[in-house]
Amino acid sequence: MKLAARIARIGPSPTLHITATAKAMTSQGLDVVDFAAGEPAWDTPDFVKAAAKAAIDAGFTKYTPVGGIPELKAAIVHKLARDHGVQYDPSQIIVSCGAKHALYNLAQVLFDPGDEVIIPAPYWVSYPEIVRLADATPVFLPTQESMQYAIDPKALEACITPQTKALILNSPCNPTGTLYTRQTLEAVATIALRHNLIIISDEIYETLVYDGAQHISPISLTPDLLAQTVVVNGVSKSFAMTGWRIGYAAGPQDIITAMTHLQSQSTSNPSSIAQKAALAALQSDGTFCHTLVADLIRKRDFMIQQLNTMPGITCPLPSGTFYAFPNVSALLGRESRQGPLHTPSDLATYLLHEAHVACVPGEPFGATQHLRLSYTGDWEVLKRGLARMEAAIRALT
Repeated sequence: MKLAARIARIGPSPTLHITATAKAMTSQGLDVVDFAAGEPAWDTPDFVKAAAKAAIDAGFTKYTPVGGIPELKAAIVHKLARDHGVQYDPSQIIVSCGAKHALYNLAQVLFDPGDEVIIPAPYWVSYPEIVRLADATPVFLPTQESMQYAIDPKALEACITPQTKALILNSPCNPTGTLYTRQTLEAVATIALRHNLIIISDEIYETLVYDGAQHISPISLTPDLLAQTVVVNGVSKSFAMTGWRIGYAAGPQDIITAMTHLQSQSTSNPSSIAQKAALAALQSDGTFCHTLVADLIRKRDFMIQQLNTMPGITCPLPSGTFYAFPNVSALLGRESRQGPLHTPSDLATYLLHEAHVACVPGEPFGATQHLRLSYTGDWEVLKRGLARMEAAIRALT
């Protein structure tokens, strides 16, 4: 059967594929340590579960407004005003089936064939595919590890053409853990305003920042930017609610209205029950998030320390997210029992089958010298996986 041309332009999510492979190996009785998963190992907090159970018991199981229930939109409006000092109207908010869904809807209503979208690299694996599915062209803006992956304003200017329509920002960044500084964001904002670029600000990891650092949203910089910025966020990472599939977007009313029209013809509303759960999360006092961050800081410090003791690996300390992004270039070209390791994908495959450690190679993130490892797991699992990884690396010749 001949499939639509658009589907040939994309592949499956590499992170989800590797996680599925690790789970399949586990189901076969193998003890696989999963450093690939892009989610907290913590369970969803009890007060969120209780809100969902209450919604079920109250019969809140029917269709809701397409773009989200009014009380959840109001909670998002309150959160944005509290955290960023920006007052949105509920008509400028849409709730979707996860932040990825919001990004997909956004691309579909914004981009036409021939449009170009600038994506700083390394980048989350789905950004280029979401752009391509809208028949637009991703344009990659390289950043340097030696500069903490900061955006160089001159390099950004050089990427802009008459076809450039948007710029995707992700801070803290998956996979690097980079948190953009106010200085960097102000320079980017100046360029975006001068060239009338739409900024898509993916802030899904905004609460997961460390060492006294502060997440800064572009919308907090200047009111001039609000007319051309869309913020995308959700409850997946901050509240360990990845499976609940609730994300949202805030932006200019015409864009949000268009996204709502599209959603009405595709998924309709997000789960009614999950919306009530997300409402409880957003109305909470922040204790869960603070406890989660404290746990992640200790695990981050341990993983980075252990990685930097392994021969051939260097790894900077990430400022946010829950990922380590070690440079493994010194290991490429080494020999394993299965053959030479030419790429991060070769190394990731070797670690999976030799050490039963699952991690994500850098290539899908636009990085040819790195791996991505998640440090959200239990302590004993973390220690066991890193010990296996070190032994496998020391076995290379």
